[in-house]
Amino acid sequence: MKKRYKYFIGLWLIMTISQVSYAAPPDQIDKLLRQWVTETRNIQQKYHQKKSLIYQQIYHINTRLTKSLTTEEKVNLLVQKDLLRQQLQNLADAEKSDIQKIRYLKGLSIIKLLYEKVLSLDHHFSSLVTFNEINKISNPTNYPEFEKVRELIKQKSSKKNQLKLTNLLGQNMYTATIDMFIGLFNADANPKEKEAELKNIQCILDFTLRMNNDLKTIYFETSFLQKSNLKIKQNIENLFKLYTKPIGYYTPLKDCRANDDWDAVREKLNTYLDKKQQLAQDSTKIFSYQRMIINLNFPIDRLLQFINEYNIFIDQGVQYYQKFKIILNSYENQRQCSSSLPIEYTKLKSDIDIAIEKFNTAYRPVEINGTKMKQLLYGINEYE
Repeated sequence: MKKRYKYFIGLWLIMTISQVSYAAPPDQIDKLLRQWVTETRNIQQKYHQKKSLIYQQIYHINTRLTKSLTTEEKVNLLVQKDLLRQQLQNLADAEKSDIQKIRYLKGLSIIKLLYEKVLSLDHHFSSLVTFNEINKISNPTNYPEFEKVRELIKQKSSKKNQLKLTNLLGQNMYTATIDMFIGLFNADANPKEKEAELKNIQCILDFTLRMNNDLKTIYFETSFLQKSNLKIKQNIENLFKLYTKPIGYYTPLKDCRANDDWDAVREKLNTYLDKKQQLAQDSTKIFSYQRMIINLNFPIDRLLQFINEYNIFIDQGVQYYQKFKIILNSYENQRQCSSSLPIEYTKLKSDIDIAIEKFNTAYRPVEINGTKMKQLLYGINEYE
């Protein structure tokens, strides 16, 4: 009765998990986790039915033992009882093996899906922003309007009094801007013409001088996120290597994905489980049997750690992009200078909004932790 009671407690726990609702629409990993729960529950139910029949037989044998009058009859009943107990042990071992297989294969599927997300993130960071793009919109010397004013100064100034900046200083936004103001002030042009030219570039100067450091910050912090993602990529590739090493599969994750070699991994797992089951039947090989179980469970523990690392990175990415959005919207003369602002600035704002949406949907953290994580990764038998 105790075992039966514990079983129903365990079954109730996993049914509770399967009814958990998610705040965001489910993605492939959410769907996979629900399938994981359902398949584990089905295995539990299948073996419960088989074990229940044996428990009933043991119950009837116990009843007969209390009424048995001869020693021979009692011995026969006890032998039958021992055989039934062995059947229960065999069923328990088979149940654990089936659940372990599900955990391993679902874990493998999670690695596969997370790897796709990490690769997608790598492409995302590479295409989002480059130093050339940031430099283009954050430096006034890259704007044709600015060059037009410098050309006017060159035409209206006495060649004898002109100071020509070096290429290095001419591309420096601060020295170039100061030089432009001095040249415009000294240029042989009427004040109205000077004012008109200055008005044409006032928004460019205001935008670049105010936003230059902020735009560079976005670039450098995006580069930091990109490098962090490369580390995540290396870690999941190392995880796959560790995950498949016990079953004798040594192809790197990158090549496995490229060659769609997932069936080969499953075949290796089946061979490994068959060997483990053979060892379970030999009492002299109990140490080897236990070691095979541990070797298969340990990589699943590492998967749990990687999921936590991935979740932290995605949360960090959301925070960074929300900060970028605040930075880009902080330009106080946005409305006044809207017609003069570079198209790249508007595009960058749009890209940041899209990135935030992707981090909250396509890349969002795997919503699994605490008790739920343990239940899914270690199976209901943990609670029996």
